[in-house]
Amino acid sequence: MSRIIADISVSLDGFVTGPGPGPDNGLGTGGQALHTWAFSDDPDDRRFLREGTARSGAVVLGRGLFDVVDGPHGWDDKTGYGAGEVGKPAFVVVTSSPPKAVRLSALDWTFVTTGLPDAVAAARERAEAASRSSGKDLDVVLMGGGALIRSALDAGVVDTLTLHWAPVLLGAGTPLFTGAVPRTLVQRSVISTSTVTHVTYEVL
Repeated sequence: MSRIIADISVSLDGFVTGPGPGPDNGLGTGGQALHTWAFSDDPDDRRFLREGTARSGAVVLGRGLFDVVDGPHGWDDKTGYGAGEVGKPAFVVVTSSPPKAVRLSALDWTFVTTGLPDAVAAARERAEAASRSSGKDLDVVLMGGGALIRSALDAGVVDTLTLHWAPVLLGAGTPLFTGAVPRTLVQRSVISTSTVTHVTYEVL
């Protein structure tokens, strides 16, 4: 069965966006600093990004994040999930209602209106189908936003939590863990680069 991996960049003071995120302001004021590592030439950053993309069979995101990445200042051929890497995973969006139109129509989008558990189940089906066709073990990646990842952790559906700790203090924005259900994490790996510290935890 595919693993469920929550994967997100976070500031040292615990925010996954800066203040005022949205389609016209991306990850909020200062929020782009969280993803400096994804555009770094550091070989460890490049390897982490390449390996993470390669094992992604399906990706789950919330509607707020979808509106950012599909918005006018969102993803393109150079900045989308896995841009420049081989293949693109299926994307599953948790939403109360599907959008009327999708700008990034070349990507494989599924919109689930019945909640996070159903979205994770749909993503797992897509990831396992991709695993069978490719002959590789592929995972479900929860990429955000913060509320989606916190809800998934609270629900106990996350196997692995990967945090990319960016050396920035945002002061405000979208908090990742405020109000979270207590969980025990076991640190499994730490990779420090010139731009970020990648830490992977097993969620017990």
